[in-house]
This record gives sequence, C-alpha cells and structure tokens, in this order.
Amino acid sequence: METHTDVLLVTANVGSLFDNVAEMESDWLRELFATVRIHKPCFIALHFQEVGGKDYMDNMGHAENFFWKIESSEEMRDFDRVCIYVDNHFKNVDSFTALGSMYFIHKSLKNVYQYDFNVKDFRAVSGHKYVGSLDGVTTMEKEKFVKNFWPDFKWSRKGFMRTRWIIHNQGLDLVNVHLFHDASNLIACNASPSIYSANRQKALRYVINRISDSSYTPLPFFLFGDFNFRLDTLSLVQNLSTSAEVQTVKDCSNEVEKIICEEKDNEHKVLLHIETKMFAYLHQAVFREDNGRSLLKYDNEVTAFHDVITEEEILFPPSYPYSEDYTKPTQYMNTRCPSWCDRILMSHSAKDIIHRKEDGESRVVYDTLGTNVCMGDHKPVFLSFALKTNSH
Repeated sequence: METHTDVLLVTANVGSLFDNVAEMESDWLRELFATVRIHKPCFIALHFQEVGGKDYMDNMGHAENFFWKIESSEEMRDFDRVCIYVDNHFKNVDSFTALGSMYFIHKSLKNVYQYDFNVKDFRAVSGHKYVGSLDGVTTMEKEKFVKNFWPDFKWSRKGFMRTRWIIHNQGLDLVNVHLFHDASNLIACNASPSIYSANRQKALRYVINRISDSSYTPLPFFLFGDFNFRLDTLSLVQNLSTSAEVQTVKDCSNEVEKIICEEKDNEHKVLLHIETKMFAYLHQAVFREDNGRSLLKYDNEVTAFHDVITEEEILFPPSYPYSEDYTKPTQYMNTRCPSWCDRILMSHSAKDIIHRKEDGESRVVYDTLGTNVCMGDHKPVFLSFALKTNSH
C-alpha cells in the first residue's frame, strides 16, 4: 500500500549569521520554526554551509549553541530521534569543509533506518546524537574538494557530506554541498560561461559520480546546499547595457579595474558599475520583479546536468546576496550580481517518489525562508513535499 511521509529539506549558508549572531539569530530561528509549524513534516533535513562564518576559529562555540537551540526548542520536542553532524575540526586544513547537517525524525514516524557506510548495512535510528568530530564516523561520508579543482584559487572550505536513509522501505541519499564562488565580477564577465562556472561544473559532476558509483547501490538522491550558481554574467551585462555607453577603466598594469555603463541620454546616469567585488545596477528592482523571472534565462549552470538531475520550478527571487542590514531584508547588496545560489536538486528517480497532488492541490512547496526578514546574505531555501513510501 502506498503511504506518504511529509518531508522538509532546508539548505542555508549561515556564514553571515555566525558573523552577526546577536543581531540575527532569534529572527532566523523564528522563521525556521514557523516553516516547521506550517508544513508539519515528520522528517526534517537541515543542511548548513559555512558553519562558524569567516571567523570560524572564534565562532565554533556559537555553532554548537546554535545547533543546541534548534534541537532543544519547543517546536522540535516531538522529534524524538535527532542526528547532527558538524565538521568543526578547523585545524585540519586538508579536510575541513565547515558543513553541518541536522536530521530530525518525528515520534509518529516508524521504520526509519540510517546507513553505515563501513558495514554496508542499515541500522535503526534511536535517540539524539551530536557528532562534532567526524573522523571515523561511519554513518556519513564527507569529502573536501582537492586543490586541483581550481588550481588558481586560494584554499577554500568547499566539499560535500552525504547520509543515506530508509523511510518506510524507501531508500534515499541526502547530500550537503558547497561549491566554489565567483572570486571576481570582472573575471566572471570575461567569458560565457565563465571560468568559475566551468570549475563548479567539474566539481558537481565529481559529486554526482561519487554518489552514483558502484561502491554502494545507487539510490534516489537529493543534493541541497550552496551551489554558488551564478547568472551568465557576460550575457546579462550585454543585455543590461544594450542602450548604454560602456567604458572599461584599466589600472597602471593594464588590468581591467572597473566597467562602467552610462545611459546615452543627456544625464549620463551610471546604469551599471562593476568592479572585482562590486555589481551596482541602477534598476535593482528587476531582480525581484515577478520573482526575478526575466533573469531565469541566464541561470544556466544546471542545464549541463539535466541528464542526471532535475529541480522543482523556481518561483522565488535570487537567494543571494541580500543586505545584512536587518532594516533592509528584501534589498540586495551591491557586491555581486543577484543569483540563485542556494538550491535543492534531485535525481530523476527522486522526483518520481514525490507525491504531487492531493485533492487537486499541489503538495510541493519550493521557496525561500524569511522572505521579509534579514536572514544574512543568503536566504535559506526549502522544499516541502510528501514522499511516497510503502508500508507493509
């Protein structure tokens, strides 16, 4: 008999939250708990990137406190099984990813098993477990991307973490991912697709191959995290500046220092100003109008993977880079071109186990958390759905 289990998947880059814990944490948690209350899931997976923020050496204590606040909250008290994996070994430079994953199982949900990658078998999940040191932990797999993925860029905390589950006879992989960012807006404008996009493609193909290889039986999978996907910057800039005069300013060593696009009318207003870490567009509202729909044609980085992964329709504005000023929760910063960095992707086989409709109504919600609240530079993204499961 087919049954359904309500699932909530959330991905959140919490780097700027940890850099501003005092200001942001209570609002951030309130938005998370409100989403749990509205969707009433029986299984919750929270995938965090940049745990500890930029100053992770000082902030790892805040991180433990943050996870504890979620775990011990009133809203989570009916989840009697909790698994928390935090990569907090920041001194281990070769393996530190700053990823954190939390899994919550409701007391009403029976028959949930977690895979042990060492013994290659599933075990029943019981109690609460918090794992801060991931060395030797066999119920998850974690890998930091090796340096040769992007030889020209400095060391970074990027990688993936995978767990494997059975919920009522339905097996699935849940993979927390953090891919490489665009270091310079100017370099991103050099080519279409950009060098950064090519690096992300290489890393994502590696992750997909790793979770689909023959080491373990392949299962439906959900990949959710900060993919750092960016709009095709060169094509977008060409489009935004069609009616503008474009000036390229070079420094003393003949390197491009800034690109300035001015309107051709008498006022010569600066329409677009681009530097390494600046992307200031005069008509910023276009990124939010109709949820940024007119810009989705520049969101091309997933296209190369349509053979193996798919995604629910995006009906929300770009998830990054929002202002970190708590009085401006819907405004973007002028640092990067707004993009849908934070995503929940899935294998085609995973899409097949999502229960689509009930009484003619869609049961699937793909959206941002905290639309009108400051959540940091990334708005978390969630997917709420009913998983098709079989009960015997």
